[in-house]
Amino acid sequence: MIAFADTSALYAVLDRDDENHLTARATWDLLLKGGAILVTSNYVLVETCALVQRRLGLDALRILQDDIFPLLTVEWISRAQHDSAIAVVLSAGRKGLSLVDCVSFGLMRSAGLRKAFAFDRHFVEQGFDCQFIS
Repeated sequence: MIAFADTSALYAVLDRDDENHLTARATWDLLLKGGAILVTSNYVLVETCALVQRRLGLDALRILQDDIFPLLTVEWISRAQHDSAIAVVLSAGRKGLSLVDCVSFGLMRSAGLRKAFAFDRHFVEQGFDCQFIS
């Protein structure tokens, strides 16, 4: 299985106080044990690093960098993908829909990915499957 890994899930794996932590850890373990390929973008990496450093500190950032990121397949976003995502953000007119979200949705669609390891409701709104554990 190939799934997209979002900041919301990667962060929840690390933060024991996150409301999704237990589900995130169980899903992470299930995906890894099942041999899933986890794809993400460099935009998600930057967003996750900033969030982890600000909320959890440098030790957690080091764990993210050394233990989690090496398990991900990173797609580097082109100028055209960036421009397309910005256009979507601006045309949507929704304050809560981020550039990183729109980059993720565009990448998933272009790669034919349907599953997302994510707790961000926007993935479900966009028609992606975020269910790994019943």
